[in-house]
Amino acid sequence: MTTEYGELTEGIIGCAYQKGGLEASSRRPIVVRYDDEVVGEFVADIVVENTIIVELKSVRRLLLSHEVQLVNYLVATGKPVGLLLNFGETKVEVRRKVRELRRT
Repeated sequence: MTTEYGELTEGIIGCAYQKGGLEASSRRPIVVRYDDEVVGEFVADIVVENTIIVELKSVRRLLLSHEVQLVNYLVATGKPVGLLLNFGETKVEVRRKVRELRRT
């Protein structure tokens, strides 16, 4: 992975298997702004190091709608990276999403 957040996201993924010593807050309300106006709020499952949004699932398999939800959270908050962690039937499944804004 070629982002500056690679090491942090790897640490978060490691925490899915054991404690990792990262600063994390759970069920954290996040204000959503559009053109500097508050337009809503959502509650992130976990925010790590005030940078990475982590969404937890426990489903048979992750769906595209789960990924779209996470990307929308990244765009709405300006956070750079998000992780989906699915504690499914047989294994932990991880998907990493990176917010990339196109310049016009």
